[in-house]
Amino acid sequence: MVFTVPHELNLLAQDNPLQFYPLLFTASAATLREIAADPKHLGAEIGMLSILHTWGQNLLAHPHIHCVIPAGGIARDHTRWVHPHYPGFFLPIQVLRRVFRGKFIAGLKRLYRRKQLPCAGSSAALADEKPFRPLLRRLHRHHWVVYAKPAFGAPRQVLRYLGRYTHRVAISNHRLTSFDGERVTFRCKDYAHGSKTRPMTLTATEFLRRFFLHVLPKGFVRIRHFGFLGNRFRAARVQLGRQLLANAPLPSTPAQVPHTNAAIWHCPHCGTVMIIIPRFTSEPSLSRCSYFDSS
Repeated sequence: MVFTVPHELNLLAQDNPLQFYPLLFTASAATLREIAADPKHLGAEIGMLSILHTWGQNLLAHPHIHCVIPAGGIARDHTRWVHPHYPGFFLPIQVLRRVFRGKFIAGLKRLYRRKQLPCAGSSAALADEKPFRPLLRRLHRHHWVVYAKPAFGAPRQVLRYLGRYTHRVAISNHRLTSFDGERVTFRCKDYAHGSKTRPMTLTATEFLRRFFLHVLPKGFVRIRHFGFLGNRFRAARVQLGRQLLANAPLPSTPAQVPHTNAAIWHCPHCGTVMIIIPRFTSEPSLSRCSYFDSS
Protein backbone atom coordinates (compact mmCIF):
# COMPACT_ATOMS: atom_id res chain seq x y z
CA MET A 1 0.00 0.00 0.00
CA VAL A 2 1.07 3.59 -0.64
CA PHE A 3 -0.12 6.59 1.40
CA THR A 4 0.38 10.00 -0.22
CA VAL A 5 -0.26 13.51 1.12
CA PRO A 6 -1.55 16.40 -1.04
CA HIS A 7 1.05 18.61 -2.71
CA GLU A 8 -0.17 21.64 -0.74
CA LEU A 9 1.79 20.20 2.20
CA ASN A 10 5.13 19.96 0.41
CA LEU A 11 6.44 23.23 1.82
CA LEU A 12 5.65 22.18 5.38
CA ALA A 13 7.36 18.86 4.79
CA GLN A 14 10.54 20.51 3.50
CA ASP A 15 10.74 23.03 6.35
CA ASN A 16 9.80 20.58 9.13
CA PRO A 17 11.04 17.11 8.20
CA LEU A 18 11.58 16.01 11.81
CA GLN A 19 7.91 16.70 12.58
CA PHE A 20 6.21 16.07 9.25
CA TYR A 21 7.66 12.70 8.23
CA PRO A 22 7.16 10.96 11.63
CA LEU A 23 3.53 12.12 11.46
CA LEU A 24 3.25 10.55 8.02
CA PHE A 25 4.56 7.26 9.44
CA THR A 26 2.29 7.22 12.49
CA ALA A 27 -0.88 8.39 10.70
CA SER A 28 -0.58 5.74 7.97
CA ALA A 29 0.26 2.94 10.43
CA ALA A 30 -2.52 3.93 12.85
CA THR A 31 -5.00 4.02 9.96
CA LEU A 32 -4.10 0.51 8.83
CA ARG A 33 -4.21 -0.94 12.35
CA GLU A 34 -7.52 0.70 13.21
CA ILE A 35 -9.33 -0.42 10.06
CA ALA A 36 -7.83 -3.92 10.21
CA ALA A 37 -8.93 -4.32 13.85
CA ASP A 38 -12.56 -3.67 12.90
CA PRO A 39 -14.33 -7.07 12.57
CA LYS A 40 -16.35 -5.61 9.71
CA HIS A 41 -13.18 -5.37 7.62
CA LEU A 42 -10.72 -7.94 9.00
CA GLY A 43 -10.85 -8.18 12.81
CA ALA A 44 -7.17 -8.84 13.39
CA GLU A 45 -3.86 -7.37 14.50
CA ILE A 46 -1.69 -6.75 11.46
CA GLY A 47 1.96 -5.87 10.98
CA MET A 48 3.67 -3.68 8.43
CA LEU A 49 7.04 -2.55 7.11
CA SER A 50 6.89 1.16 6.21
CA ILE A 51 9.37 2.95 3.96
CA LEU A 52 9.49 6.73 3.40
CA HIS A 53 9.95 8.11 -0.11
CA THR A 54 9.99 11.85 -0.70
CA TRP A 55 10.48 12.10 -4.46
CA GLY A 56 8.72 11.59 -7.76
CA GLN A 57 10.27 10.58 -11.06
CA ASN A 58 11.01 14.23 -11.90
CA LEU A 59 12.82 14.66 -8.53
CA LEU A 60 10.26 17.14 -7.22
CA ALA A 61 8.86 16.74 -3.72
CA HIS A 62 6.36 13.90 -3.46
CA PRO A 63 6.20 12.59 0.14
CA HIS A 64 4.62 9.14 0.46
CA ILE A 65 4.89 5.97 2.51
CA HIS A 66 5.20 2.46 1.05
CA CYS A 67 3.78 -0.24 3.33
CA VAL A 68 4.43 -3.96 2.92
CA ILE A 69 1.73 -5.85 4.81
CA PRO A 70 1.11 -9.58 5.29
CA ALA A 71 -2.25 -10.56 3.79
CA GLY A 72 -4.01 -11.21 7.08
CA GLY A 73 -3.36 -10.93 10.78
CA ILE A 74 -3.52 -12.45 14.25
CA ALA A 75 -6.94 -12.73 15.92
CA ARG A 76 -7.50 -10.70 19.08
CA ASP A 77 -7.44 -13.82 21.27
CA HIS A 78 -4.24 -15.04 19.55
CA THR A 79 -5.82 -18.40 18.71
CA ARG A 80 -5.97 -18.23 14.92
CA TRP A 81 -4.72 -16.50 11.79
CA VAL A 82 -7.36 -14.31 10.11
CA HIS A 83 -7.44 -14.30 6.32
CA PRO A 84 -9.02 -11.38 4.39
CA HIS A 85 -12.76 -11.70 3.83
CA TYR A 86 -12.44 -11.70 0.04
CA PRO A 87 -9.73 -13.08 -2.26
CA GLY A 88 -7.56 -10.30 -3.67
CA PHE A 89 -9.14 -7.71 -1.36
CA PHE A 90 -7.50 -6.65 1.91
CA LEU A 91 -8.99 -3.42 3.31
CA PRO A 92 -11.45 -0.88 1.83
CA ILE A 93 -9.57 1.91 0.09
CA GLN A 94 -12.27 4.57 0.51
CA VAL A 95 -12.34 4.01 4.29
CA LEU A 96 -8.54 4.10 4.48
CA ARG A 97 -8.48 7.42 2.61
CA ARG A 98 -10.94 9.09 4.96
CA VAL A 99 -9.35 7.81 8.16
CA PHE A 100 -5.82 8.62 6.99
CA ARG A 101 -6.87 12.16 6.08
CA GLY A 102 -8.52 12.65 9.47
CA LYS A 103 -5.59 11.31 11.47
CA PHE A 104 -2.97 13.28 9.53
CA ILE A 105 -4.85 16.59 9.71
CA ALA A 106 -5.53 16.08 13.43
CA GLY A 107 -1.81 15.48 13.99
CA LEU A 108 -0.94 18.55 11.95
CA LYS A 109 -3.32 20.69 14.02
CA ARG A 110 -1.82 19.31 17.24
CA LEU A 111 1.73 20.14 16.15
CA TYR A 112 0.70 23.64 15.07
CA ARG A 113 -1.22 24.33 18.29
CA ARG A 114 1.75 23.23 20.41
CA LYS A 115 4.13 25.46 18.41
CA GLN A 116 6.02 22.35 17.27
CA LEU A 117 5.55 23.13 13.58
CA PRO A 118 7.66 26.24 12.98
CA CYS A 119 6.77 27.87 9.69
CA ALA A 120 9.85 29.57 8.31
CA GLY A 121 11.56 29.77 4.97
CA SER A 122 9.28 28.72 2.14
CA SER A 123 6.34 28.06 4.50
CA ALA A 124 6.66 31.35 6.42
CA ALA A 125 3.25 32.54 5.22
CA LEU A 126 1.61 29.78 7.26
CA ALA A 127 3.03 31.11 10.54
CA ASP A 128 -0.18 33.17 10.85
CA GLU A 129 -3.33 31.20 11.66
CA LYS A 130 -5.35 33.14 9.08
CA PRO A 131 -3.79 31.37 6.06
CA PHE A 132 -3.29 28.12 8.00
CA ARG A 133 -7.00 27.59 8.70
CA PRO A 134 -8.05 27.83 5.02
CA LEU A 135 -5.28 25.33 4.23
CA LEU A 136 -6.82 22.85 6.67
CA ARG A 137 -10.26 23.36 5.14
CA ARG A 138 -8.86 22.68 1.66
CA LEU A 139 -7.12 19.56 2.94
CA HIS A 140 -10.44 18.27 4.33
CA ARG A 141 -12.02 18.70 0.90
CA HIS A 142 -9.02 17.26 -0.94
CA HIS A 143 -9.07 13.75 -2.41
CA TRP A 144 -6.28 11.95 -0.51
CA VAL A 145 -4.59 9.07 -2.27
CA VAL A 146 -4.17 5.56 -0.87
CA TYR A 147 -3.08 2.95 -3.38
CA ALA A 148 -3.13 -0.81 -2.84
CA LYS A 149 -2.36 -3.89 -4.85
CA PRO A 150 -1.45 -7.51 -4.19
CA ALA A 151 2.22 -8.44 -4.14
CA PHE A 152 3.61 -8.90 -7.64
CA GLY A 153 5.55 -12.06 -6.83
CA ALA A 154 7.14 -13.91 -3.95
CA PRO A 155 8.22 -12.04 -0.79
CA ARG A 156 11.84 -11.99 -1.97
CA GLN A 157 10.82 -10.17 -5.17
CA VAL A 158 8.79 -7.60 -3.25
CA LEU A 159 11.62 -6.81 -0.87
CA ARG A 160 14.16 -6.71 -3.69
CA TYR A 161 11.99 -4.15 -5.51
CA LEU A 162 11.68 -1.92 -2.44
CA GLY A 163 15.31 -2.46 -1.56
CA ARG A 164 16.31 -0.48 -4.63
CA TYR A 165 14.82 2.61 -2.98
CA THR A 166 15.81 2.26 0.67
CA HIS A 167 19.52 3.06 0.58
CA ARG A 168 19.77 5.73 -2.08
CA VAL A 169 18.35 9.21 -2.57
CA ALA A 170 15.98 10.28 -5.32
CA ILE A 171 17.68 8.85 -8.41
CA SER A 172 19.93 5.95 -9.39
CA ASN A 173 22.92 6.22 -11.70
CA HIS A 174 21.37 4.23 -14.53
CA ARG A 175 18.74 6.96 -15.07
CA LEU A 176 21.40 9.60 -15.72
CA THR A 177 22.12 9.82 -19.43
CA SER A 178 24.30 12.90 -20.00
CA PHE A 179 25.95 15.99 -18.54
CA ASP A 180 27.48 18.65 -20.80
CA GLY A 181 28.94 20.80 -18.02
CA GLU A 182 25.80 22.94 -17.68
CA ARG A 183 22.79 20.65 -18.10
CA VAL A 184 21.88 17.23 -16.72
CA THR A 185 19.66 14.84 -18.69
CA PHE A 186 17.98 11.86 -17.08
CA ARG A 187 15.15 9.45 -17.82
CA CYS A 188 11.80 9.75 -16.03
CA LYS A 189 8.30 8.38 -16.40
CA ASP A 190 5.65 10.81 -17.62
CA TYR A 191 2.60 9.71 -15.61
CA ALA A 192 0.42 12.29 -17.35
CA HIS A 193 0.94 10.50 -20.67
CA GLY A 194 0.63 6.80 -19.99
CA SER A 195 3.78 6.45 -17.84
CA LYS A 196 5.98 6.66 -20.90
CA THR A 197 9.68 7.07 -20.23
CA ARG A 198 11.12 10.25 -21.67
CA PRO A 199 14.27 12.34 -21.17
CA MET A 200 14.22 15.39 -18.90
CA THR A 201 16.92 18.05 -19.04
CA LEU A 202 17.61 20.47 -16.18
CA THR A 203 20.32 22.98 -15.48
CA ALA A 204 22.92 21.61 -13.09
CA THR A 205 21.77 24.09 -10.43
CA GLU A 206 18.13 23.03 -10.71
CA PHE A 207 19.08 19.35 -10.72
CA LEU A 208 21.04 19.80 -7.50
CA ARG A 209 18.23 21.83 -5.93
CA ARG A 210 15.74 19.04 -6.59
CA PHE A 211 18.17 16.36 -5.43
CA PHE A 212 18.85 18.05 -2.09
CA LEU A 213 15.10 18.32 -1.37
CA HIS A 214 15.34 14.64 -0.45
CA VAL A 215 18.38 14.61 1.81
CA LEU A 216 16.88 13.88 5.22
CA PRO A 217 18.22 15.05 8.59
CA LYS A 218 21.19 13.07 9.87
CA GLY A 219 20.11 9.91 11.68
CA PHE A 220 16.53 9.97 10.42
CA VAL A 221 15.09 6.43 10.19
CA ARG A 222 13.41 5.86 6.82
CA ILE A 223 12.35 2.24 7.45
CA ARG A 224 10.02 1.56 10.39
CA HIS A 225 7.98 -1.39 11.66
CA PHE A 226 4.51 -1.34 13.21
CA GLY A 227 1.88 -3.71 14.58
CA PHE A 228 3.07 -7.24 15.25
CA LEU A 229 6.24 -6.40 13.30
CA GLY A 230 7.06 -3.61 15.76
CA ASN A 231 10.29 -3.94 17.73
CA ARG A 232 8.57 -4.60 21.08
CA PHE A 233 6.66 -7.68 19.95
CA ARG A 234 8.30 -8.81 16.72
CA ALA A 235 10.09 -11.97 17.91
CA ALA A 236 7.11 -13.38 19.81
CA ARG A 237 4.42 -12.22 17.38
CA VAL A 238 6.20 -13.44 14.25
CA GLN A 239 6.72 -16.86 15.83
CA LEU A 240 3.05 -16.97 16.87
CA GLY A 241 1.92 -15.81 13.44
CA ARG A 242 3.92 -18.53 11.71
CA GLN A 243 2.44 -21.20 13.99
CA LEU A 244 -1.10 -19.97 13.45
CA LEU A 245 -0.60 -19.57 9.72
CA ALA A 246 0.73 -23.11 9.41
CA ASN A 247 -2.43 -24.46 11.04
CA ALA A 248 -4.88 -22.08 9.40
CA PRO A 249 -7.00 -23.41 6.53
CA LEU A 250 -6.44 -21.60 3.28
CA PRO A 251 -9.14 -19.03 2.43
CA SER A 252 -11.93 -20.70 0.54
CA THR A 253 -12.16 -20.07 -3.19
CA PRO A 254 -15.59 -18.75 -4.16
CA ALA A 255 -17.69 -21.13 -6.17
CA GLN A 256 -18.13 -20.60 -9.86
CA VAL A 257 -21.20 -18.87 -11.17
CA PRO A 258 -24.06 -21.42 -11.00
CA HIS A 259 -24.71 -23.40 -14.18
CA THR A 260 -21.74 -21.84 -15.98
CA ASN A 261 -18.03 -22.34 -16.21
CA ALA A 262 -17.38 -18.60 -15.97
CA ALA A 263 -14.76 -17.40 -13.51
CA ILE A 264 -15.58 -15.03 -10.67
CA TRP A 265 -14.90 -11.38 -11.53
CA HIS A 266 -13.62 -8.90 -8.93
CA CYS A 267 -14.12 -5.14 -8.92
CA PRO A 268 -10.78 -3.53 -9.98
CA HIS A 269 -11.31 -0.71 -7.47
CA CYS A 270 -12.39 -2.43 -4.22
CA GLY A 271 -11.82 -6.14 -4.89
CA THR A 272 -15.39 -7.17 -4.10
CA VAL A 273 -16.88 -10.05 -6.06
CA MET A 274 -18.94 -8.66 -8.95
CA ILE A 275 -22.45 -9.88 -9.61
CA ILE A 276 -23.24 -10.64 -13.25
CA ILE A 277 -26.87 -9.80 -13.92
CA PRO A 278 -28.41 -11.00 -17.21
CA ARG A 279 -30.86 -8.52 -18.73
CA PHE A 280 -32.81 -9.30 -21.88
CA THR A 281 -33.90 -6.69 -24.35
CA SER A 282 -37.61 -5.98 -24.67
CA GLU A 283 -37.56 -6.60 -28.40
CA PRO A 284 -38.70 -10.19 -29.10
CA SER A 285 -36.74 -10.29 -32.36
CA LEU A 286 -33.46 -10.11 -30.45
CA SER A 287 -32.56 -13.31 -28.73
CA ARG A 288 -29.15 -12.25 -27.39
CA CYS A 289 -28.82 -10.85 -23.89
CA SER A 290 -26.44 -8.19 -22.62
CA TYR A 291 -24.55 -8.33 -19.33
CA PHE A 292 -24.09 -5.50 -16.91
CA ASP A 293 -21.52 -5.73 -14.12
CA SER A 294 -22.33 -4.20 -10.76
CA SER A 295 -20.00 -4.30 -7.81
